[in-house]
Amino acid sequence: MKRHSIVVRLNPADKAKVAVRDKGSHITTLHFVDGDRRLNHGLGQILDQLSDRGMYPSENAIDLAILAATVIGADTRISRTTDSQDSWTREIDLYVPVSDPDVWSENASLIERTLRFLTGDHWRIDFRARQKNMESLIDRPHELVGATFDSVCLFSGGLDSFVGAIELLADGKNPILVSHYRDASTKSQEICAKRLGHTYGDMAPRHVRANVGFDKNDMPGLGTETTTRGRSFIFFALASLAASSLNGTTPLYVPENGLISLNVPLDPLRLGAWSTRTTHPFYMARWQDLLDNLGIKAQLLNPYRFKTKGEMLSECKNKSFLKKNISITISCSSVTKGRWKGLPPGHCGHCTPCLIRRASVTAAFGSDATDYSIPDLTAIKLNAKQAEASNVRAFQMMSHRISNNPGIANTLVHKTGPLSDYSAKEIAEYAAVFRRGIEEVGALVDDVVIEAA
Repeated sequence: MKRHSIVVRLNPADKAKVAVRDKGSHITTLHFVDGDRRLNHGLGQILDQLSDRGMYPSENAIDLAILAATVIGADTRISRTTDSQDSWTREIDLYVPVSDPDVWSENASLIERTLRFLTGDHWRIDFRARQKNMESLIDRPHELVGATFDSVCLFSGGLDSFVGAIELLADGKNPILVSHYRDASTKSQEICAKRLGHTYGDMAPRHVRANVGFDKNDMPGLGTETTTRGRSFIFFALASLAASSLNGTTPLYVPENGLISLNVPLDPLRLGAWSTRTTHPFYMARWQDLLDNLGIKAQLLNPYRFKTKGEMLSECKNKSFLKKNISITISCSSVTKGRWKGLPPGHCGHCTPCLIRRASVTAAFGSDATDYSIPDLTAIKLNAKQAEASNVRAFQMMSHRISNNPGIANTLVHKTGPLSDYSAKEIAEYAAVFRRGIEEVGALVDDVVIEAA
């Protein structure tokens, strides 16, 4: 196992001494500012788009984005296989310059706890003051015109975020949609935005996107890691940039169905960090704490936390438009997994998100026109030793457990993380949406045949 220390320096002129806690760790220096004082690694991209819309984030929000980008660098470039004792848990120290080191230092333990919950790694974070002449990282006009957006909504190109955008627009709201893109799946963001534009007006003025990432030249000597458990940290940070640019307390919508948000482990092998916690209620609550402490006036909201995906689709305020456009959205956990077979990016049909998608679309519309690599799960016998059977079998087992003992949902919803921030009534609703969600997927997979090899 090797501890890693990542030292952020805004540019090469930053010569400040940084006291690394573990001198024997692998030390990586990460620069963020180019010669024109423009942030690199995708952050300048979104800041430019926001300023074009009359939006100028707070310095704390910019610091949060730099921190989040650094987290993504560590998460995607430090290998769990080679740099951990158990092939999972890494030890990572971050050293980040910020505009208000006192405020950030007061929140270091909160951030470390949040990241530990999200990624399963051991994080330590130190903050120091930015170098001179870097007190502000964007040029603000003397008189701000101010943007007219009334909310911020995460927009991934997935089915849930598509529903979220439809409903805000159908309600006459004026959201700005914020996207992060990295792989082939995110082309769907542009396609979804254009399709929304056909019904609700041009989306270009209200859609901002960033490609935040690092390659081997940015972080030499490191490997790669594909688990990307920390990805939602950058999603939320980019949305916070937009929210901090608006007046008053801004609703920041995170559209996600309750079943996937809770992400209760379906079998013992999915316990702990192997179960993603991208929008888990505990994680969302810690993010709200952080935003409040940093003075970023945004209220994180998941309006679908007590709905299954099928219920989201069935109750959508423009159901006919949604039905016509479901196929342009992406749900698969790895749309490029079929490339070794020479297949184009698309839905595998058997990963957890694909199974939930298939079940929900069928529940809402009776059929599903999405092109899956396995078109009909009941038309073939799945091999128990192959990947396509593992998630189906896990849902079958959980569906059977819930059917025999519905009350077990009240216990299982606590498996992925604490729900101590929520009332007894809310916890009961989480248990209910988990139960209904499993029943929804069970209707899809219960008749699928899995045979031993």
